[in-house]
Amino acid sequence: MSLRIVAVAAMDAAKLEAAISPELGQVAPSRSLGTVDGLVALEWALPGKEETAARIRGGLARRGVHADVAVLPADEKKKQLLISDMDSTIIGQECLDELADFAGLKAEVSAITERAMRGELDFEGALTTRVAMLKGLGLDALEKAYAERITLNPGATTLVETMKAGGAETVLVSGGFTFFTSRVAAAAGFAAHRGNTLMDDGSTLTGEVGRPILGREAKLAALDEFVTAGGISRADVLAMGDGANDLAMIKAAGLGIAYRAKPIVAAEAGAAIDHTDLRAALFFQGYRADEFVG
Repeated sequence: MSLRIVAVAAMDAAKLEAAISPELGQVAPSRSLGTVDGLVALEWALPGKEETAARIRGGLARRGVHADVAVLPADEKKKQLLISDMDSTIIGQECLDELADFAGLKAEVSAITERAMRGELDFEGALTTRVAMLKGLGLDALEKAYAERITLNPGATTLVETMKAGGAETVLVSGGFTFFTSRVAAAAGFAAHRGNTLMDDGSTLTGEVGRPILGREAKLAALDEFVTAGGISRADVLAMGDGANDLAMIKAAGLGIAYRAKPIVAAEAGAAIDHTDLRAALFFQGYRADEFVG
């Protein structure tokens, strides 16, 4: 089997080559994908197996090398669907945790969020428990939370706009809430978004979530829905996320990326971004730096 291996790091090309080559038997890179804002990307072509990825990443981790690596089939093509989680992936925060801060409950809610994202709690149960804790919170807190707390992660807009320019559909899917997904999707440039609905009485939150709840299986269903609509296959998909509820769509996608992910996700995803930013997902597909948009 022929592989293409892409490594991205915030270092110069010579240092990146020196860091990666020991894991590849001192094979030289086949090409450079360019440099952008201090990030450099190199690509190698060599025979091997898909499990090579785990061995390379393990070797780099043991040596303390801060590089993000994807190991892909040599004939891998640029993806035609980007489907991504929102919280702690496209944005740097967990919206529900930030909203809970306005109710004085951030520590309690964040603890439940962390356990749910690690796969230690049932997602739906953890979501309904956290939302129930916010019963009576004024709706003005949602706007304040978005305006004052929520920020796009580095490279988010470039990732979305570049893939759109390449003809890809772009979808934001979240176990969070449409109040936030609609705004984040617009800010980052996503063409479509999906999320859960926070119920209210016109002035405050009721502590309930609209049904059905969008969780792990619903994210996978959304992937398949857009695959069918686009006349493509799962192999044409880039799926990305950080938590246990993202794992089904990450594993189903042709390119599944764990973004600064919880251990359960990082262990099973085919690629990971831990040290650079979301633009690494473009390099992994074979985009050159001079093709980036935004």
